Amino acid sequence: MTTSVTVEEAGPGQFAGIVKAGRHVLSVDEPFSAEGTDTGPGPYEYLVAALAACTTMTLRMYVKRKGWAVGRISCVVTHDHVHAEDCADCESKDVKLDRITRTIRVEADLDDERRQRLLDIANKCPVHRTLTSKITVETRLD
Repeated sequence: MTTSVTVEEAGPGQFAGIVKAGRHVLSVDEPFSAEGTDTGPGPYEYLVAALAACTTMTLRMYVKRKGWAVGRISCVVTHDHVHAEDCADCESKDVKLDRITRTIRVEADLDDERRQRLLDIANKCPVHRTLTSKITVETRLD
């Protein structure tokens, strides 16, 4: 399956843009602190939103298939840059490392076995797999 999104500059600021994803139109921008006009989420917010959305959808499909009675599923994902010196297994200490932290909440009384299974399933969501795989970005200029 091929996914295509178009972003065009538009709006009051130097970074403001319109995102076209299928029939959906969204805004993108940078916050005031990064010289944007804060008219929409920034690129990293969209990145972590993709992971959070995919995680909740994947878990919902799984619990539905298993017939588990659970309430709402929610997911908070944060992204930040940390110094590699904070990373015990990094080769170089003079670079920054991207760190994504995902916290999942499931409204249900789950035993340890089911909790572990949901964590395993979350790590199998398609966006998680993409983010943790080798990615090739091909760039062309028209």
